[in-house]
Amino acid sequence: MKKTLKDVQVANKTVLVRVDFNVPIKDGVITDDNRIKAALPTIKHLVDQGSKVVLFSHLSRIKEEADKAKKSLAPVAKRLEELAGQSIKFVAQTRGAELEDAIKSLKSGEILLFENTRFEDVKDGEVVKYESKNNADLGKYWASLGEVFVNDAFGTAHRAHASNVGIASNIKESCVGFLVQKELEMLAKGVDAPEHPFVAIIGGAKVSDKIGVIDHLLDKADKIIIGGGMAYTFFKAQGHSIGKSLCEEDKLDLAKQYLEKSNGKIVLPIDSANAPEFKDVEPTFSGVDLPDDVMGLDIGPKSIELFKETLKGAKTVAWNGPMGVFEFENFKKGTVAVCEAIANLDGAFTLIGGGDSAAAAIQNGFATKFTHISTGGGASLEYMEGKTLPGVEAIQNA
Repeated sequence: MKKTLKDVQVANKTVLVRVDFNVPIKDGVITDDNRIKAALPTIKHLVDQGSKVVLFSHLSRIKEEADKAKKSLAPVAKRLEELAGQSIKFVAQTRGAELEDAIKSLKSGEILLFENTRFEDVKDGEVVKYESKNNADLGKYWASLGEVFVNDAFGTAHRAHASNVGIASNIKESCVGFLVQKELEMLAKGVDAPEHPFVAIIGGAKVSDKIGVIDHLLDKADKIIIGGGMAYTFFKAQGHSIGKSLCEEDKLDLAKQYLEKSNGKIVLPIDSANAPEFKDVEPTFSGVDLPDDVMGLDIGPKSIELFKETLKGAKTVAWNGPMGVFEFENFKKGTVAVCEAIANLDGAFTLIGGGDSAAAAIQNGFATKFTHISTGGGASLEYMEGKTLPGVEAIQNA
């Protein structure tokens, strides 16, 4: 068990907080501020305790010097000020005297946000990746700016960066914030110690993206529903014709092995919604043998009924990945139906592992119907694979 905010004394201390403010910004305006809102409980707790709060985050990728003009955290500071109801000091630097002086002059209960940590990935036009590759000197430098480190950025917990692992390895005291604490508790309940019957739903385009999840959950789950583009690799492994559908030829033997060792746990679609090409057109339907001139872009109505039946009575459901091309209006029915079926389960613990599944639930108005929707697609996926998350691993144990 990692140290949490309840395990550390933060009054009058300079507390460095890694948050996830990687929000979408268009023409200088934030189009979705959910990640900023998700960090508020930790920030408010620290302010109430009289900490001097230093916040920092990455924003998108910085591949060249020109990216810096569009990827500043300045608009985030403005929005945070509105949400937190207090002034935020913004320092448009990632290191140096201006930042150090601003931190030294902070009073208890004040908040400072400094610039995009990934600005450290490009220096004088050269790609150096000091942040992304966990440069030792940068981690030490950032750690020297405070007394306590709080990691509250679950979205980057699967990455070993200077702003999480680097600081945690070089500071006297570290803990996880409320957001990361909740993520770990929910994922543990939904993946490590599920109440049975436990149904896992795995979708998305490629088997190769989800091998680790299938491997890790085969022994834990009572049923594993497979949908999305990856289902067609399984169809072909069974000897079916899949038309022009997505297929990973090099994963056919693996798909066969999974089907053999699953002892009937794996539940595949039994029909398919198809189109002649990757376009949002009116679908045609087929069984698991597709005509040569079409590609499967969603599960069909019979599969929806099968998956609903499979979910009946489940006490734990973990879902990662859509059932079809849900950004196409004509091919989102499978994803929406599965989403609805999980949302309406009675008395079940329901977990979405971030990413596209989370987007589907939120866009279709089911966000409040799930026990937990993860804020970190990549991190939750690696957790579901049974991997350790470097950003959490580096935090001190309680």
